[in-house]
Amino acid sequence: MGLSPNFGPRRDGATPDIIVLHYTAMPDWRKARDWLCNPEAEVSAHYLISPQGEVVSLVDEDQRAWHAGAGSWGDVTDVNSRSIGIELSNDGYSPFAAPLMDAVETLLPKIMDRWAIRPDRVIAHSDLAPGRKIDPGSRFDWARLVRTGLAVMASPSTPAPVSEDTFRTDMSAIGYGDGIDLDLLISVLRMRHRQGHVGPLDGWDCAIAADLAARFPIAKFNLTS
Repeated sequence: MGLSPNFGPRRDGATPDIIVLHYTAMPDWRKARDWLCNPEAEVSAHYLISPQGEVVSLVDEDQRAWHAGAGSWGDVTDVNSRSIGIELSNDGYSPFAAPLMDAVETLLPKIMDRWAIRPDRVIAHSDLAPGRKIDPGSRFDWARLVRTGLAVMASPSTPAPVSEDTFRTDMSAIGYGDGIDLDLLISVLRMRHRQGHVGPLDGWDCAIAADLAARFPIAKFNLTS
C-alpha cells in the first residue's frame, strides 16, 4: 500500500509501458517524501529512493501517480496513465549516491519484468518535457543503466552529415515531440547520450539521433496511443 493520496485510476484501461526517472531537487529526501504525500501538493510518484538506497513506495503501480505533468512521449500525451514514476533523492547538482544507484539497478528490472517494459522506454523527465524539466539531469549515470540492460544509448561509429531536418525527423521517430526549439532538442539529447558537450548541432549529434531512430523507433514496437 502506497503512502501518498495523490493518485487516481489509469485512464482508458491503460497499463504502464514507460518508466520516468526524476530527481527531487531537494536536499532532504524526507521532506521530498512529505511533499509527495501532501494532498495540497497534487504531485506524487510511484517510488522515492533515498541517498541511502531506501525504496519508499508512494503509489501502487497499478494506479496513476501524478509525476509527469504536461508533456508527451511519441503520441502519448497522458504519460501519467502509461508510466511508472521514480523520484531519486538528488539536489540536481551533486553526483547520485552509490547506494541510491544500487537501489535503482535493483528496482528497475522488477518493474520492467512485471509490466514488460522495454529498456528504450526508460526515459528522463526531461525527455518528455524538454525545457520545462531537466531532471534527472546531466549528472545521472545513464551509462551504468545501459551496461546492465536497463536503458539504451546510441553507439555510432562515425559522425553523420549535419542536417537539421534529418535530426528533427530522427528525434521525432525516437519519441521527442515536434516543434521543439533546435537548441533545446540538442540539449535534451546530450543530457542522455552525450553528457558535457556544448555547441551547435554537429555530426555526432546527428549520428546519435540516427542510430537511435534506426534501432528504437516508437512506431516499430507499436508503443503509441
